[in-house]
Amino acid sequence: MTTTVKKIHDEAEVLALVETALSWDLYGTDLPAVEDALSMAKEFTAHGRIIVEDLRTECLNILADSDVAASAQATLGEAGRRLNLRPLAGSASPQSAAHRAQNLARLVQSLIRALGQVHEARALITRQQSAHTTTKGTQ
Repeated sequence: MTTTVKKIHDEAEVLALVETALSWDLYGTDLPAVEDALSMAKEFTAHGRIIVEDLRTECLNILADSDVAASAQATLGEAGRRLNLRPLAGSASPQSAAHRAQNLARLVQSLIRALGQVHEARALITRQQSAHTTTKGTQ
């Protein structure tokens, strides 16, 4: 699945970054440098904003009262709150910087999942419309 607007990174690269961030043990001693975690958080924020644009656009192509649309809207609401948080300062602790990156990684995962569900719902609508069009007038 790819985003429909613009890309910062290849999706596989972003998902690899997500997996990296989620693999960190916040209570362990092997956390990334603060600058690295904050840089990753910045990348997740930028990529998340692009997915938000795509998701909002794609939601226009499905039924507004569907479960998929409601779920996507909830994810968009959460994204609106979390993608607009002030960046942590460079003086943040390694644990807080890694925690921020992990939270944004989870949000990016949720946005990608929601976009996939919306794409599936749109494809189902298209198939149903196509089936309706091809059977119209055959009875």
